[in-house]
Amino acid sequence: MDAAAFHDWKQRISEYQQSVRHSQPIQQTALFDLPPTHCDPETIDPFNLRLQSMSFYRMPVVDESGFAIYFVLDAAANLILYTGETSRSYKRWKSTHDCKDYIASYLALHYQYQMPSAVGIAFFWDAPANRKHRQKLEQTLIQRWRTPFNKEMWSLWGQPFTI
Repeated sequence: MDAAAFHDWKQRISEYQQSVRHSQPIQQTALFDLPPTHCDPETIDPFNLRLQSMSFYRMPVVDESGFAIYFVLDAAANLILYTGETSRSYKRWKSTHDCKDYIASYLALHYQYQMPSAVGIAFFWDAPANRKHRQKLEQTLIQRWRTPFNKEMWSLWGQPFTI
């Protein structure tokens, strides 16, 4: 991918994600007053979560059992690159993860074209403990943000970073 195509690819994704971020969620009416859920995908904004280094898993383990939805972001480009779910984030990222290879290729292009990047990971720690519910939330967030490193979005954004 040449520099112009790479820039355009990132720009298209960023414009879409920022439009989602700044749009008002649809307010569905109900016959009964239901309490809001803390896992409402409409209220989870990955850009507002605390960004950490991608090598967070090499740091001393504080709590290895947290249920989480995580997002790989490039803060320099206002992009959410990947969405995932886990019950043990440290163990998940210590092992093989295809996303690590996509990130390496993504960063290599930034280096090659001398483009700024700030790739990190952010966690939403209030994810459901039930794995099926967590996976459903993950899929909803992938569809909402259209994160390009998730295979579900390859038909939309292409596969420039496959291994």
